[in-house]
Amino acid sequence: MPPAAAAPAPSGGATAHTVAETRRTLTAQFCAAGIDSPELDARLVIGHALDLDHAALAASAARVLGSAEDSAIAALARRRLAHEPVARIVGSKEFWSLNLHVDAATLVPRPETETVVEAALAAIDACWARTRALRIADLGTGSGAILLALLSELHNAFGVGSDLSPRALAVARDNARRLGLSRAAYVACDMAAALRGPFDLIVSNPPYISSDDIAGLPPEVRLFDPRLALDGGTDGLDSYRAIAASAPALLAPNGVIVVELGAGQAEAVAGLLEAAGLAPSPPQPDLSGVLRALVAKKGP
Repeated sequence: MPPAAAAPAPSGGATAHTVAETRRTLTAQFCAAGIDSPELDARLVIGHALDLDHAALAASAARVLGSAEDSAIAALARRRLAHEPVARIVGSKEFWSLNLHVDAATLVPRPETETVVEAALAAIDACWARTRALRIADLGTGSGAILLALLSELHNAFGVGSDLSPRALAVARDNARRLGLSRAAYVACDMAAALRGPFDLIVSNPPYISSDDIAGLPPEVRLFDPRLALDGGTDGLDSYRAIAASAPALLAPNGVIVVELGAGQAEAVAGLLEAAGLAPSPPQPDLSGVLRALVAKKGP
């Protein structure tokens, strides 16, 4: 793969370019730099620079860019060529059809994390009606993605999101405010350290990367995601141990916990929850086939 610096970004100059020409150029440069979705990323970068949505960008394909517009696109393109994720460049990411703000203090919500939301809703459907006034805790809430997705589906539920990072909690609060999902409170603490139950549902996408494996992650993750949200300790299981230690006392009778799993962690995490007195169900795969969500239940 050629280094990102070797792929020149478009820049303002004497030659004028149309939107479509610039998009093609950017797509080729992103492809040469080994970026996974070059055409999509080119569209998002140009759309953000010009403040145009997809439809408006398509309608503007033949428009000639001014030098200031060309320079604005070039500045954003250089960031993407340095492997900064598009979501960080544009400041937002869609998750469960919700537009969430993200910044340097939060993970970028991943599509595979929607498996946790799906598993949580299925567990609720198996136990209660969605109209019930459920109490939910989201441990390590980050941008608030999982909690806000659940609150958007459970209109009588109330949630608490915890995070060690006050900056991440500020992002989560802002997302809740913008989305009109005010049925949530936020607490600065490590996982459940400052929470009091009972909760009907606990969800978490905890840090689960082994400390030694972080250096080998893709640059989009290694260089831009907060280490606090990645580092799961020597074996990647530190946060799961903390969750297993606190969940039984926090859960209401018949309460449910759903956690996201890293690849290959299903058996170990199920063992931790089972040793804590909870009853795990078979783990559920994401769309790539990775066992991604583990549900466990407390007895009556």
